[in-house]
Amino acid sequence: MLPKIFAVFVLSGLFGFAQEDKSASKNPFTGDAAAVELGRLQFRMACAGCHGLRATGGRSGPDLTRGTFAGGNTESDLYRVVSDGVAGTEMPPFNGRLEDDERWRLVSYIRSLSPHDTASIPGDPAAGEKLFWEKGDCGQCHRVGTRGGSLGPNLSRAGRQRSVAYLRESVISPDADVTAGYATITVITRDGKKITGVERGFDNFSAQLMDISGRYYSFQKENVTSVKREYRSLMPSNYSRLFNARELDDLVAFLAALGGDR
Repeated sequence: MLPKIFAVFVLSGLFGFAQEDKSASKNPFTGDAAAVELGRLQFRMACAGCHGLRATGGRSGPDLTRGTFAGGNTESDLYRVVSDGVAGTEMPPFNGRLEDDERWRLVSYIRSLSPHDTASIPGDPAAGEKLFWEKGDCGQCHRVGTRGGSLGPNLSRAGRQRSVAYLRESVISPDADVTAGYATITVITRDGKKITGVERGFDNFSAQLMDISGRYYSFQKENVTSVKREYRSLMPSNYSRLFNARELDDLVAFLAALGGDR
């Protein structure tokens, strides 16, 4: 009796593994319009807070309407990202929070979104790259690949993480939506010295910041006259005047083309 029970247990485990692998490789709702609509409603409840109501990107989530994704472009890739999340990012795992069918419907909805701006971005990325490093001197604060500074957000994957509209607004109106963790901190020391920089840490007792020269500071609030955190950017606000319309198109085209392959 014991060997038979053991055999049934082993076969059941193997069968379950095969079923799980199959579930994670093929979308059972391909071509199902009703599943797409249900996925849209599920998206609004579970995902819109980060990716925006129309999936065009938000404060912490990338644009999902462009047809290319950092975790892979197949439906099984998308299912895996939805299920397991993305380590090192704000994307959480939904395995256990959503049923298999709910996750597949989310995938169906995301795949239904038209890649509306991958082919219609105006501007010349090569010209924009030159503007980025030279006229704009953006590399003083931003890193692309192995080149540039670390004062501002890393832009190596900007094109995969943000919508074209978001990238353009970030260039011409940098205070409109400051990336989390990059607020401006101003400290007045007890001897009257004013130090302003980008947030590197902030809590009820201390503040850490980096100034425009790349110097790092750490203060205990009790040891200074004042500490102020503002949700504004240290990025120059004159790029709409520094660049003409064509140059802005070129710069945004360069940013939109960044996918982490540099």
